[in-house]
Amino acid sequence: MDGFITDYAWIVWLVLILIFVTIEMMTLELTFLMLALGSLGGLLTGLIGAPWWLQLVVAAVLAVALLFGIKPRLLRALKRGGDPSKTNVDALLGLDGRVVSSIGPTGGQVQLANGETWTARLSPATEMRIVGPGERVLVTAIDGATAVVVPAERNAL
Repeated sequence: MDGFITDYAWIVWLVLILIFVTIEMMTLELTFLMLALGSLGGLLTGLIGAPWWLQLVVAAVLAVALLFGIKPRLLRALKRGGDPSKTNVDALLGLDGRVVSSIGPTGGQVQLANGETWTARLSPATEMRIVGPGERVLVTAIDGATAVVVPAERNAL
């Protein structure tokens, strides 16, 4: 019986490798990739004629070493190259625009430099006044679907 297990262990290793790689493709967290590589070590050990228990030990030791030794470094390297460009609301902060309809106590509209038209209101940190059409403003915050703006200084732009 021991010879039978050793002779056909390669099939078990191949099935495990396929299962782990399939799960890894769905999760993308590198854990199952490390387990697949450990199983590959078990398969290679079996192909050189090692007994089944040694194949199991090699696969387990290799998988644990990869999980705790290589996986954290790989994850750090992958996260280091994140996209530095701002998106969504972050891309709107600091953007300038022109007033389309007067911004008063009840709000108004601005067309931002990116071409979007937003409802707008003045920031509470500014003096409350009516900002007329054509005046330049800067976005300081986004509150729901409303841009919170401050009038741009005339000499700064």
